[in-house]
Amino acid sequence: MPHDRGVNLHHLVDTFAAYLAADRGFSVHTVRSYRSDLTNLAEFAIERGAVGPDDLDLELLRDWLWHASQAGLAKSTLARRAAAARGFASWLEKTNQATTDAAARLKAPKAERHLPRVLNRDQMSDMLQSVAARAASDDPVALRDQAIVELLYASALRVSELTGLSLSDVDDSRLTVRVLGKGSKERIVPFGIPARRAISEYVEKGRPQLTAEGSGSAALFVGARGKRLTPRAVYDVIAHLLADVPGSGGSGPHTLRHTAATHLLDGGADLRAVQEMLGHASLGTTQLYTHVSTERLRESYRTAHPRA
Repeated sequence: MPHDRGVNLHHLVDTFAAYLAADRGFSVHTVRSYRSDLTNLAEFAIERGAVGPDDLDLELLRDWLWHASQAGLAKSTLARRAAAARGFASWLEKTNQATTDAAARLKAPKAERHLPRVLNRDQMSDMLQSVAARAASDDPVALRDQAIVELLYASALRVSELTGLSLSDVDDSRLTVRVLGKGSKERIVPFGIPARRAISEYVEKGRPQLTAEGSGSAALFVGARGKRLTPRAVYDVIAHLLADVPGSGGSGPHTLRHTAATHLLDGGADLRAVQEMLGHASLGTTQLYTHVSTERLRESYRTAHPRA
């Protein structure tokens, strides 16, 4: 019956998602995206009479992507859907739940690479001065937010890495922080003296007030109830600060990560050193920031040089 067929495919999607989380160490966000994509695939296949995994052939998968493109999905979304389908099909074959890897030759349009939003040095300085002025009142939330902004800009952390930090991960003497990144890979990331000062003031003055009624959390950054701060809460903090900053593009913590990486390269930092600091598996991902630096140079030339 069609209902039973649907349960079968959806069950396989759930099992694959659990495998990605438990065995492959994929992030919660990535697993959620893959599950959503593959649930959509399962529903698409069932509507076309699919009985089981062997019915997910290359023609059906291509048809699925084509319908998604006609619906106006971005190239980046189509590329992610193709990646999800390839991973799913490969897993089905390796676990003997399908006789072939149907997606081995599946391709999607290359994702459009938009240059990320990057603040200039004056904009970043203004933001840092703004959070410092609020923190001067010794308000615990303001002290925390200053430490968050200083550390994000100093170390170019992902927001999930920032919220995953515990007090013991910060080494004041070496000016480094121990981070658990994508794929559960650990790395040591440096930060500067302004960030150390902001973190110290928050830990000494702000955090004790926030955890006074909390559960004794070991988290570095906590909310008003003393519990570990969520990525969503950090996003809200940064989005509020960026709301009045001119420029288009992202308005969350990743903008500070982009900004830090670009400013490092603008200052002459080695590309591979920046790759290691950011935790990028591929140097190509880090090279995106050289394009940002080049574009910023071109723009400066066009506006400043009399013969441009």
